[in-house]
Amino acid sequence: MIIQPQRGLLDLRLGELWKYRDLVMLFVRRDFVAVYKQTILGPLWYLIQPLLTTITFTVIFGQIASLSTDGLPQFLFYMSGTVIWSYFAECLNNTSNTFVQNANLFGKVYFPRLAVPVSMVISGLIRFLIQFGMFLLFILFFYLRGAAIHFNWLWILFSPILVLMMAGLGLGFGIIVSSLTTKYRDLRFLVGFGVSLLMYATPVIYPISSIPERFQWIIFINPMTSIVEAFRYAFLGVGTVDMGHLFYTFGFMLTVVVIGGIIFNRVEQTFMDTV
Repeated sequence: MIIQPQRGLLDLRLGELWKYRDLVMLFVRRDFVAVYKQTILGPLWYLIQPLLTTITFTVIFGQIASLSTDGLPQFLFYMSGTVIWSYFAECLNNTSNTFVQNANLFGKVYFPRLAVPVSMVISGLIRFLIQFGMFLLFILFFYLRGAAIHFNWLWILFSPILVLMMAGLGLGFGIIVSSLTTKYRDLRFLVGFGVSLLMYATPVIYPISSIPERFQWIIFINPMTSIVEAFRYAFLGVGTVDMGHLFYTFGFMLTVVVIGGIIFNRVEQTFMDTV
């Protein structure tokens, strides 16, 4: 094997990443197990966190602020937004620290650096599936109690594509930020703050129908808006779904991933000099 320090910007060496897939899975296991190691409740925190967040949103925004939920049970409405948004936010926050947190490892042994952020996205997907399973159980509970829930099976079959777009957006934005933080450490503080603000520009705690129609286009600039609305439409039967908005999100995701890959590819060749 010949290790070459210089290569073209578009040479992402994805084939090499596939060859190191066993290492990627080891990183996934590390990320999944290490988070709640030496905790009393362990993996139960994967369920407790979205549950507590949903209860908080239900009390504050549902009961006190009396925000609309399009006729859905408030608990289900807020849980759907919480579970979906949490996966995107986790992918973005975790991958944005790739170079800084793994500098010691990167300086000792060679492997495709892209393996680390990819493993974070996959481990986040496992947590998302656990939380989504809990969400489906609550859907069943409310459905059996007579709640006005309507399933759209065609969109349910389309939901893996929505998950892929969320993962791509989180990975793309995350590796861009991680590349820039090798020189500009301020971004580490801005990311967490920015993700929290972005949630309020996404229909997580309110339906898009509650916004005046002349201002809805502003919300749809956010690529996560169409994903959240499509998920709600698929599993709960409410939401504003438009294929044009979804194609925009898909194109936005591809653009971010390509740009992120190019920047990541360039920075990883010299980042040890600046981290």
